Amino acid sequence: MEKRLRIALFIDTYFPMIDGVVMVVDNYAKRLQEFADVTVFCPTVDKGFRDEFNYKVVRCKSFKPFFLDYVAPTPRLDRKFKRYLKEQRFDIIHIHSPFGISSMGVRHARRMGIPTVATLHSQYKQDIQKTVKLGWLSKLILGHLMKTFNRCDECWAVNEGMRTLYVNEYGLTAPNRVQCNASDFLPIEDKAAAREEMRQRFGVAEGERLFLFVGRINFIKNLPFILEALAHLKANGFAFKMVFVGSGSDTEPLKKRIEELGLTDDVILAGAISERHELEKLYAASDLFLFPSLYDANSLVQIEAASQGLPTLFIREAKTASSCTEDQNAFMSDNDPKAYAEKIIDIFKNQELYTTVSKNAQKELYTTWDDCVRHLISDYEQIIARHAGNEKRT
Repeated sequence: MEKRLRIALFIDTYFPMIDGVVMVVDNYAKRLQEFADVTVFCPTVDKGFRDEFNYKVVRCKSFKPFFLDYVAPTPRLDRKFKRYLKEQRFDIIHIHSPFGISSMGVRHARRMGIPTVATLHSQYKQDIQKTVKLGWLSKLILGHLMKTFNRCDECWAVNEGMRTLYVNEYGLTAPNRVQCNASDFLPIEDKAAAREEMRQRFGVAEGERLFLFVGRINFIKNLPFILEALAHLKANGFAFKMVFVGSGSDTEPLKKRIEELGLTDDVILAGAISERHELEKLYAASDLFLFPSLYDANSLVQIEAASQGLPTLFIREAKTASSCTEDQNAFMSDNDPKAYAEKIIDIFKNQELYTTVSKNAQKELYTTWDDCVRHLISDYEQIIARHAGNEKRT
């Protein structure tokens, strides 16, 4: 196509809230803007936050439920938002969640006769069951969310494990395939200097291993599991420092658990690190990325770790590990803190395997958003052409 595509991205939360899905949409939008006209439709999160992007952002009204970390958008109650959307003409709509704003995007696409693609980022069933205790009601809510996805021309799962989950358990019937996530990180050129700088900053002594977690400080990420595994390590005389990077609602409970397990001298809560290059250096300086989450679908942080040749230790059945191969480009453990600790000990007993896995993680699991988005334009064009052909036949 010679003309610039007009692309609309819909998401039910956005900056200044930061999570993996927000980062995916931002990386899509700012790179797509080089080739297309991009608009992100999202809720107002903080009225004092100023949108300063190279792409257009249109926000709708929202409110903050007391029981959620996120805001709840109310696009149907926002006349200005609805009027603006009605006046726009897009070539394709891409949704990144199944809630109020995104479902409005799907309805708008159907009214305008344009195609819609959805990315399946999350295990919504877990979120629903955590909040709604009645089984029949959880099933009803999940079915309602899946109606939004099943109205799309194509759904993209972030890995094969998620695609299988949605087809076999969630009731996905729309055409679907895998579209992997990527990273904006670049490999550190002087890894030795980064290692020395970061290990000195965090007080890592000679002979200590440096472990890292990056993400929301929320217990759904299985953070107590990490602490229990570290307690086993300490009891076995294994010397380490553990750094948690991030902020979240469970920071204080995490501090309390660290004290209860006697890990105060071994664990550092570094808070959020917003400077991306500093985070690159911390990944490069670390020895192992600990990510036992059973909640994540395909976390960006594991790709960030791979960008610096830092291997990740997953739980075997985790969906976020389904794009990895055990002892080839990642390490796996049984879902037990003691087994996780013993696996860490085994990893560092076999330096040859550790080196191989580290190299393969960077080679096989790391890709950049620039490469990803170059393919994305072609994907959009194919969906638009296929949709136009279907419209003519009907």
